[in-house]
Amino acid sequence: MAVGDVCGDAGVNLVQKALRRLKREHAVDFCVVNGENAATVGILPRQADAILDAGADVITLGNHSYNRREIVPYLDDSRYILRPANDSPLFPGRGLGVYDTKIGPITVLNLIGRCNMAFGPDNPFLLVEKLLKQIDTKITLVDFHAEASSEKLAMGWHLDGKVSAVWGTHTHVPTADDMVLPKGTGYVSDLGMTGPIYSILGIRPEQSVATFRGGLSGRYENAPGPCKLEGVIFTLDSATGHCTGTERIIYHDTNSSRG
Repeated sequence: MAVGDVCGDAGVNLVQKALRRLKREHAVDFCVVNGENAATVGILPRQADAILDAGADVITLGNHSYNRREIVPYLDDSRYILRPANDSPLFPGRGLGVYDTKIGPITVLNLIGRCNMAFGPDNPFLLVEKLLKQIDTKITLVDFHAEASSEKLAMGWHLDGKVSAVWGTHTHVPTADDMVLPKGTGYVSDLGMTGPIYSILGIRPEQSVATFRGGLSGRYENAPGPCKLEGVIFTLDSATGHCTGTERIIYHDTNSSRG
């Protein structure tokens, strides 16, 4: 199960509330959660601990990996949180991890795209070719944190038959293109997000509107009100590593009221 970008403490709270139940209901063996917006921009150590304690096996990040510098020692100390592998090698943390599970070892790889990103990471298409030569697990999962759907689709097709699943994060809007590619790789352009329903990508709508109108919106704040959790479940054949099916998950917290 791959869970879309967690937005703010409200998103973290929903992960704590719902993730274990969703895993149990859908017989999920392994769960990856993107947490790079847990602190609106970035993630704090206490939030990473909360997400892992709630049932995530691995946390992936993205372009806001280092916005909250409190996370820097955590990135070096914990192997259960990944930042993009194609970030500068001088940056803290790691971009690839191998994890023992009851269905065998699983590799998780975090990459970041280059279209419209604020800094210039290494070419993810070239780097992933090098990294795949070092991977010998049957199951390999890739979180591609990128803005352009064309870049995400290109990565999916580039890795078709070479990894078990590729999913996109970063744009916070779930796409309707989850599928199994011809050579057996599960794919979706974007998982969506985990956070406030009545928001613009998790942010108070009035702030985002002010930005697009050309005004000063102030420091972004997460919107109040009920939350949703969005993601995709990839069914994988542990013998071959191929994906055999996909299922979109959209969970609304109906017990909270709009703020």
